[in-house]
Amino acid sequence: MLADRRHELILRVLRADGPTTVVALAEKVGASQATIRRDLVQLEEEGLLKRVYGGAVPLLGEDDPFADVATVRVEAKDALAAWCAGLVKDGETVLLDIGTTAHRVARHLHGRSLTVITSNLAVYEELQDDKDVQLILLGGVVRRDYRSLVGFLTEDNLRQVHADRLFLGTSGIRPDGQVLDTTAVEVPVKRAMIAASAQVVLLADAGKFPGTGMARVCGPQDLDVVVTNAPADPTTRSRLREAGVDVVEV
Repeated sequence: MLADRRHELILRVLRADGPTTVVALAEKVGASQATIRRDLVQLEEEGLLKRVYGGAVPLLGEDDPFADVATVRVEAKDALAAWCAGLVKDGETVLLDIGTTAHRVARHLHGRSLTVITSNLAVYEELQDDKDVQLILLGGVVRRDYRSLVGFLTEDNLRQVHADRLFLGTSGIRPDGQVLDTTAVEVPVKRAMIAASAQVVLLADAGKFPGTGMARVCGPQDLDVVVTNAPADPTTRSRLREAGVDVVEV
């Protein structure tokens, strides 16, 4: 498992369980205790947790899954986001998914003559003062920890719009090309975004092969492009290409 992926899982365990021992983290993350100890040292140096004798504790007041995920694989996500922003042509309507990778795409869209539709509150905050971007915020139930809007209102709003491109995030891609997510409540919104878009571009850094997820978002036939920063495993790549998906390595 890649170090960034371990770090993300460690932070999730601490957020969910509170103070946790090295032994328990090693079991839950699937790594050796020596590896976990090194990870804890690095994460403490980055200000993301506090080490204690035999384990670690989450920082007080740090209960924001969006913020946790935003700190991992930053360079990879930004490289993917920059490439995807280059696909966008002036005058287009773009849908940006929930999540940190879509937020990074938004950072590369400043000053462009575009319409951006999203239920991602971080995207809204990023672009709200940019007078060149027409910004449409979808309605819904606010999920504060995930900086997003979800629910039947969001899905109904999406049925009223059409986008030239969707930039979609994921928790994991299985070898058979199935796209998964760890948060079931987001899946109907993602499916509605796919249905509302002429082109679906999936951003998936190396940690998403196979990644995690218990809820199926879509199959490879629903994708047009997969953008990644490392070669997908041969089985996944083959399945995606069989479905006519363009796999781009940035």
